[in-house]
Amino acid sequence: MMDRTHGSYTQHEHGSTNLMNRYNRIAKCVCIGLVLLLPLLLQGLGTHWVRIADTALLYVMMALGLNIVVGYAGLLDLGYVAFYAVGAYMIALLTSSHLTDNFVWISALFPAGLDAPWWVTLPLGALLAGCLGTLLGAPTLKLRGDYLAIVTLGFGEIVRILINNLGHPINITNGAKGLGPIASISFFGLDLGKRLSFGNYEIASVTLYYYLFLMLAAFAVTICYRLQDSRIGRAWMAIRDDEIAAEAMGINTRNMKLLAFAIGASFGGVAGALFGAFQGFVSPEAFSLQESVLIVAMVVFGGIGHIPGVILGAVLLTALPEALRYVVGPLQAMTDGRFDAGTVRQQLIALAMIIVMLLRPRGLWPSPAHGKSLLQAS
Repeated sequence: MMDRTHGSYTQHEHGSTNLMNRYNRIAKCVCIGLVLLLPLLLQGLGTHWVRIADTALLYVMMALGLNIVVGYAGLLDLGYVAFYAVGAYMIALLTSSHLTDNFVWISALFPAGLDAPWWVTLPLGALLAGCLGTLLGAPTLKLRGDYLAIVTLGFGEIVRILINNLGHPINITNGAKGLGPIASISFFGLDLGKRLSFGNYEIASVTLYYYLFLMLAAFAVTICYRLQDSRIGRAWMAIRDDEIAAEAMGINTRNMKLLAFAIGASFGGVAGALFGAFQGFVSPEAFSLQESVLIVAMVVFGGIGHIPGVILGAVLLTALPEALRYVVGPLQAMTDGRFDAGTVRQQLIALAMIIVMLLRPRGLWPSPAHGKSLLQAS
């Protein structure tokens, strides 16, 4: 009797598990379909919203890269925008006519212009940013907490100021004027900078870039999951939880920290190269301290160390300012323009973040508690 009852319970649990797995598969297929159709649906509202979706995917890549440094290794980096700038200016110099116009010897070597292809600029952006990340990490290995944050903050500002000042006496970056026009990305003759027509139906350039960014963002997510479950990822998390204990267990904390800085920075370099090709122009104002703070806020707001939470934080903090335009605009009209809509919008965003941090201090979608976090929660 008991065996029969036990068997019925087992069958019931097995059936419930299969049903839940089926629902999960259906939900995943629906989400994938919505993500793929999103730009085509947004095109009907204008290319502005598609451009916002493109920007959100760029921020997703940067937030995932910073999550490796902050979420996995526990190293607070407030100068992450420097790697973004390196990637953007690298593609600007290699695809625009700036170098050939200002340097005779480069013009002699490349009479037809540099015009480097994407399969050169994207890996090179990752490589340069990774080297710069290692250069940043090397002198900061003994720093922790606030001291590390201050050093990385200063590093980000140094890179921005350096880019701003390299327009004189030797014009390398064109200073505050910026660089452009930057060549768009092309695949097998398909120029993503031009709209694609199928009879009477047209796919905008921003929609074509959306699918490229989506593919690279999915690739970045895959890399992050593989790293998270690898020995390297577990070593990073051990350093984050207790660096002294990790070192006592035989983990080479110096190499692991440098590797975290390098891999995280490479994500920013690729995102910067994509940003430069997408915008067609770069200038130092696009890489201010506010950008670094925003990327850190995305990681913390979504759920530090948790990949789905980081993606959610990046998407929300990219779309929220644009969505609040529809709230602030009518308020400004009601008061006859007596307050600045931009300032009120930033205040509303800050208020939303404060409320979320008070109610959910570990983020909107935190990682499941385990290890030390689980013991503290219990």
